Amino acid sequence: MHLLLFFICILTVSQATNDNQQTALWNLFKRVHKKQYANILEEQYRFVVFTDNLAMIDRHNHEADIGLHSYTLKINQFADMTHEEFVRKMLNGVKMPSKTDYMKKSNKNSLHPPSDVDIPAAVDWRKKGAVTKVIENQGQCGSCWAFTATGALEGQHFLKTGKLVRLSAQNLMDCSGEFGNQGCNGGWMDASFQYIKANKGIDTEASYPYEAKDGNCRFNPKTVGATDTGFVDLPKENETALQIAIATVGPISVAVDASHSSFQFYSSGVYDEPQCSSTNIDHSFILVGYDTFKNSTVKKDYYIAKNSWGDAWGDKGYIWMSRNKHNQCGIANIGSYPLV
Repeated sequence: MHLLLFFICILTVSQATNDNQQTALWNLFKRVHKKQYANILEEQYRFVVFTDNLAMIDRHNHEADIGLHSYTLKINQFADMTHEEFVRKMLNGVKMPSKTDYMKKSNKNSLHPPSDVDIPAAVDWRKKGAVTKVIENQGQCGSCWAFTATGALEGQHFLKTGKLVRLSAQNLMDCSGEFGNQGCNGGWMDASFQYIKANKGIDTEASYPYEAKDGNCRFNPKTVGATDTGFVDLPKENETALQIAIATVGPISVAVDASHSSFQFYSSGVYDEPQCSSTNIDHSFILVGYDTFKNSTVKKDYYIAKNSWGDAWGDKGYIWMSRNKHNQCGIANIGSYPLV
């Protein structure tokens, strides 16, 4: 009986310590991410969601410590959201326009990479100055497509002119509706490239800042930051062509299946999600390079992807997506880039 009481006391102290740690992390989370709630009942509910997410993250990271996963997770701005809320609010940004006439008018081109091209083992366009810093955060607005389009054009504009100019995602959201884009309700990178061509340019971010909501078009031809002459689509489901394009062209716009808790809370390492769909595409970003992770027991190819959820998400705003893993998450399904 005394031994039983001893273990009960140990468990009680352990639980109390765990509760105190959860409360401390919760208060830190609210302060860091400036969280406020409508009332005490809402905050209590969000705390329960937070602790559930925290338990899942801890479990995953313990498994990663013993080699069961090639990446880790962390608490971020989405930690007080259920996964269903995260999917509904954050993953509605990639939509093929219902209008197809923009494709008929466009200078669409297709990449046909030679089979014998010699490409480097690793590429990182950030080191060459072709990628803007991660400061953008799309918020709870389905505008990933706009940031993906501007990111790809920023890279091509830099490689042609030597000038790295941050371009306006808000300009695309407010002004490209006739090409099938729907602002916070989603859009398509190719349609954005076609709008920029027809519009004879896109504003700079400085002249047309991001607002995370739909607004009236305020494009100013006097503050154009870049333009394009069309776009190129990569061969579907062809990772060899995707790697060649990244190596020889520059940052490439792509879209993936991001509808997993592992993506929601990604922190570092090579993202390898067996449950990823190659057809359920719901989020876009730009690939700015690729490389291979190696240690004494593991070798994993990966793409370097720049996301639009701020630098508090992932690895300072980036994620290493699995490469040469049977088109995992559909990463090679809809690659494209603008022509300048």
